[in-house]
Amino acid sequence: MNGNQVAPVVNTQPVGQEQQAPGQPALYGQPGQQGAQLPPVVWMPKPTAGLSNACPPGLEYLTQVDQILIKQQIEIMELLSNWEAENKYRILNTMGQQVYFAKEESDACHRQCCRGNRGFTMHVTDNLGNEVIRLEREFRCWRDSAWCACSDCCAHRITVEAPVGTVIGYVRQKPSFCIPTYAIMDADENERLYISGPCCVCQGCPCDVNFTVHSATDGDTDVGKIQKQWSNVLQEMFTQADNFGVTFPMDLDVKMKAIMIGATFLIDFLFFEVPQNRHGNRRRQRMMVGRMH
Repeated sequence: MNGNQVAPVVNTQPVGQEQQAPGQPALYGQPGQQGAQLPPVVWMPKPTAGLSNACPPGLEYLTQVDQILIKQQIEIMELLSNWEAENKYRILNTMGQQVYFAKEESDACHRQCCRGNRGFTMHVTDNLGNEVIRLEREFRCWRDSAWCACSDCCAHRITVEAPVGTVIGYVRQKPSFCIPTYAIMDADENERLYISGPCCVCQGCPCDVNFTVHSATDGDTDVGKIQKQWSNVLQEMFTQADNFGVTFPMDLDVKMKAIMIGATFLIDFLFFEVPQNRHGNRRRQRMMVGRMH
């Protein structure tokens, strides 16, 4: 390794100890293993060369990627009960290096009563624990309100700040009778891109679900994709932990990339943050697990 290269940051903390980034939860070894070691967490090195002055601090990582993976962490509390916990996500590049960590902050009553409609603040931190992106979403009464999304009080919306306190854009639900559509707007609320989803999002279907990102100038050019990726039978049936892949051009404005990350969280809450009917599906789940054994 020459003097101009930066080595990836590797963590090998033992079970029960915190990660090096303040405010981020520790990763745990296999259940039942005493003294098990955490799998190493490899962080993406921070780019230091060829950066524009227009790049907000903390978004330098996004200049080097054209695809990211967003993996929601499985919450043990949700597995054992119907209690809705605050969501946590690891944001990785295609090499498996962690780029960011995201943690939801929301009211406990809203989480239990409003579920996917709840308002929240999503804190996105880098490998030093610095908050580089903040996402703000207000509570909306109706999940399926696309037909009246022309009204600000009904349309689902996320505000994206980077750095914290500086709004760089918004994701806003657009009026639609069939296909879910969302506008990706800059800080002046000019529509730069838009997202179109499938006509029907089937819960539990063993397949990937694609939301296509288009240019707002001509409406025909595809510039990216947000894909909800099928995990496995057990994870899909027993948890709400979802995996997403987000693709975009390498030279896309980093602010638009950050806003697309915000759009991914909005899509997750609107379509895939569905309470697990553990009591109604208990028999079917036992049969499924029995076949796997």
